[in-house]
Formats: sequence, structure tokens, C-alpha cells
Amino acid sequence: MAIIGTDIHQAKTFLEQGNVVGIPTETVYGLAGNAFNIEAVTRIFEVKNRPTFDPLIVHTNSIERLSEFVQFIPEKALLLAKKFMPGPLTMLLPKHSSIPDLVTSGLDTVAVRIPNHPLTLELLRSLAFPLAAPSANPFGYISPTSAQHVAKQLGKKIPYILDGGECQIGLESTIVGFENEKVIVYRKGGLAIEDIVKIVGKVRVNSHSSSNPKAPGMLKSHYSPRRDLLIYQGEKLGNNLDKIGYLAFQQYNSEIPKKNQLILSESGDYKEAAKHLFAYMRELDNMNIDRIYVELLPEKDLGRAINDRLKRAAVKV
Repeated sequence: MAIIGTDIHQAKTFLEQGNVVGIPTETVYGLAGNAFNIEAVTRIFEVKNRPTFDPLIVHTNSIERLSEFVQFIPEKALLLAKKFMPGPLTMLLPKHSSIPDLVTSGLDTVAVRIPNHPLTLELLRSLAFPLAAPSANPFGYISPTSAQHVAKQLGKKIPYILDGGECQIGLESTIVGFENEKVIVYRKGGLAIEDIVKIVGKVRVNSHSSSNPKAPGMLKSHYSPRRDLLIYQGEKLGNNLDKIGYLAFQQYNSEIPKKNQLILSESGDYKEAAKHLFAYMRELDNMNIDRIYVELLPEKDLGRAINDRLKRAAVKV
């Protein structure tokens, strides 16, 4: 079973030996391995049972070190990096030959980010290589926001989990790419689109692809609990309400027992809602219920990214 601890040197040793470990970030916990080591990258895919056509994000500790694995940084990318890195922003940039094709699923761009977590930044500073790190959960399941979530799902497959406490944002990073001076949002996430627009002007928001995604986390079906999850649209929920769970934005649903409900943010705070999202989905998934109904948020700020995750977790009917 994985050791859970705060020993950066121990995590470093495992990584230098070609192992994969759990690491904290401000968004969700990652499953990390040496991005330059094809065996370590292969192990990431094996542990997660992740399809190799779904590329990985490469993590480093500074803008200066990006030159080790990208060919160049476009002007608008540099503006965003200086404003939002470290932070919940991932950029798709032209890949350097030092990055194995398995990391990028054969694409000529690599997804890069600088996580805003003191333990992981210190770990990255101590390493001679960047870390490839998708979320530290079985492929398709709810993303982990604590070391305990990682241990429960992957603890038998990895040697160490660096415990950085509860994730402060709770949603994966926002992914942006650059084509002919245009900024494209490929994945909505922990950085609001409105904040990006303030720096680079108008952006294009792409819909998600169902196969061969251009960026990590773009599959249509993802983040799913074991219970059927459905989007609530005001319909009557019928009988046997004790077997229904409910995830609300601000207010309880009067039809359903309160013990089966969780509120993302009673004050309507989008950041608080994002922080609670995955943890509450897990909590509902562990209740003695048959299905979970979820309430969509207003389509603004981080509500866009939260709705994206809920829609992709939902049963397709």
C-alpha cells in the first residue's frame, strides 16, 4: 500500500528510480512520472488504465524551464504565462524532441503547466526532469482532491503519495492553445475564461472531442461516479426518494431527504463550489442510493467548467 507523507526527498527518490507517485496541486492530485522516461510514462497509463490516445500534461516549476521541452512560446502564451503561472492554466505549445511521443499521443504540441502548490513546486525544483502527470484516479472516475482519495483508488499500485492537504481549487486546469495568433480554450477549468479574455482579448471555446483529443481531458465521457448521474431539469423524481442523491448549487431540493443532499456553496460562490465539486460527487457516490441528480450552475465564471464536468459525468439518455 502507498505511503502517504510529506517527504519531498522520498518522492524525489521514487521518481528518479522511474516510479510514479501521487502529487498535490492546487487543482487536483496528479499521478506523476519522469516525462523524459518512456518506461515511467508507460507506467502512468498502466496505473490509470488510461488510453494512450489521451495525452498527458507536463509539469515544471518555472517559465524559464519550459525551453527544455517546448520549441518556442508565442507572444500571447507568454502574456498568459506571466499572469497566471504558477496557477490553473495549461498551454499547448510546440513540442521539443526531448518529450516522448507517448506523452503527447503523437501530437506535435505538448500540454505544459506550472502547478501552484508549495510542496510540488519544491519537488519540481529539485528534479532534473519535468513530470508528466494526469489526475491520480482510475481513468474516467471522479478526480481526486485529497491524498486519501488517491490512496483509496490507486494506493495498491504506487509506492508513495505526497500529501499536500485538500486541493484549493478542485477543478482541473484550463487548457488553451494558439493558432495564428488566436487563443483557443480546449478545456474549461480552474481559470475562468473571463480572466483570460482580460489579458489576450477574444478567445474561441472549443467543444470536446470523443476520440483522439487534441488536449488532455477532452473526452466526452469522464469524471463519472459508479452511480448513475443525471442532470436535474425540474422534473418530478417519482417514488423511492430515499434512494436518490442530489448535488445542488445553493439550495436543497424539497423533494429529496436532506441527508441525501450536498450543497456546493450556500452563498453562491463559484470558487467554493468548484473546490467542493469532486469531493461531494465522491461522497454521494458512497451513499446508499441508486442514482444521483445534479443541478447545473449559471453559465458564467467557474460555473462553465463545473457544468462541463457534470455534463460529462452524466448518463447519456
